[in-house]
Amino acid sequence: MNMKETKYEKVQLQIEALLQKSIQNGGFKALSSDEVALLNKLSLAAENYEDNLQMMPIKTPTTLVEMIRFKMFEMNIKQKQLANLLEISETRISELLCGKRKLNLELAKKLYQKLNIDAAFLLSGN
Repeated sequence: MNMKETKYEKVQLQIEALLQKSIQNGGFKALSSDEVALLNKLSLAAENYEDNLQMMPIKTPTTLVEMIRFKMFEMNIKQKQLANLLEISETRISELLCGKRKLNLELAKKLYQKLNIDAAFLLSGN
């Protein structure tokens, strides 16, 4: 744990204490003007710290199956909905995702048009 994380945790504890005090005593009106100012200052400091955290990188899909599953995740859709969107049978999309069926030109066009999968990626044969 680095120094910033330790300071952030202390700030969070102070924020929590002030929020608990306000909850237990009928709301923010129970806080003094100095406490309200401190809560505001601490909240802004915590927000600034959180905004500057490095996020974990998302793994870039390297295979067609990974890319299709990534697009399904982005669009928040299931296989059945994907099959409907691509105007193919559920069996066909299932076979493609399980590696039992190869990509054909017609489906490649639909993946390009409807899921915005790059044509070069589709042609790469991954």
